[in-house]
Amino acid sequence: MLRRAYQGAVLLSVLALAPMTWAWLGSAPHRVVAGEPGWRARVPGAEAALVLGAGLYGGHPSPMLASRLDIAAELYRAGKVRAVLLSGDNSRREYDEPSAMADYLAARGVPQEVMVLDYAGFDTWDSCVRARQVFGASRVTVVTQAFHLPRAVTLCRAAGLETFGVGDDSTRRWAATTSVYATREIAATAKGLADALLLHSEPVFPGPRETSLTTILARSR
Repeated sequence: MLRRAYQGAVLLSVLALAPMTWAWLGSAPHRVVAGEPGWRARVPGAEAALVLGAGLYGGHPSPMLASRLDIAAELYRAGKVRAVLLSGDNSRREYDEPSAMADYLAARGVPQEVMVLDYAGFDTWDSCVRARQVFGASRVTVVTQAFHLPRAVTLCRAAGLETFGVGDDSTRRWAATTSVYATREIAATAKGLADALLLHSEPVFPGPRETSLTTILARSR
């Protein structure tokens, strides 16, 4: 009886860790943490930086989201990306992540005309799928926190995007908060694996097709 219980516990542990292993191994060659020596040189050129929403405080980007936006601005100024795709939650009139993200970048010198706003990026999988299906992206640099980076890169690649990822090491400033979010990645990665490989889930809002990104890219050639 004890042996079977032990074997069951081991099996459950393996099943719980399998999605994390999938994400970590699948993304390993395609990600870097901002601030590491030589990190900018390791980032390949891409059509757009795909910045994933991370909450608002009083209508303004949360500290973690602000860090993502700072990295995206740096990538744009360095010529690593030609556009910035801001994907977040606008499911309620009073809550508008993409617009707050755009205002933040504009205040830091990123031109409004290189920004594309995705108001239906309700989770990572939706943001990745919509970047390809709705906005026509093919090569992106996804920007998020380092603990989220393996899942974000792997899901975007599973969605058909050629993807590299840049992560903010939030443990340096928000160790406790990062620890909580990193723990949640176990369940979130399992859901992501199911969405991408088992269910082939469609985003909440799968369309219609938008041409704003392709217009920006055509102008910048």
